[in-house]
Amino acid sequence: MECAIAASGHENIRATHATTLELTTEGGLTPAGDCIIGVGASHACATLPTQMRSLARSATAQIGLELSVASVDTVTVTGRGDPDLRWSDRTSMVVRTSTFIDDRTLMVGADHAAADLPRELTDVLATGAPLSARLWVRP
Repeated sequence: MECAIAASGHENIRATHATTLELTTEGGLTPAGDCIIGVGASHACATLPTQMRSLARSATAQIGLELSVASVDTVTVTGRGDPDLRWSDRTSMVVRTSTFIDDRTLMVGADHAAADLPRELTDVLATGAPLSARLWVRP
């Protein structure tokens, strides 16, 4: 199952966090938000399709987030689901390299955090460029 997500870059995007990356529906960002790579997102965990949420609540689920920005190669972040995923936060989605789970956790065991993204991608996002993401969940 797939879901398209639109967001925007922001001048304060730093993408330096070593264990997480985040998309938020909020329109602004302070420099302290070092894991945030997109603002004004069209979805948060709670607004993702119910069927997708059900699929993600499996220890064997594979979850991917493809990040696309004009003139930069698409980057795919992959991780896994977990029976304890809640996807209940109405503001954000957090990709975690760890196994920590809260209401904002989109996936755990991810192969990329914000700091792992290509600098070319994050530099373009820091100009405010549009970000297109495709979230997929496979059982």
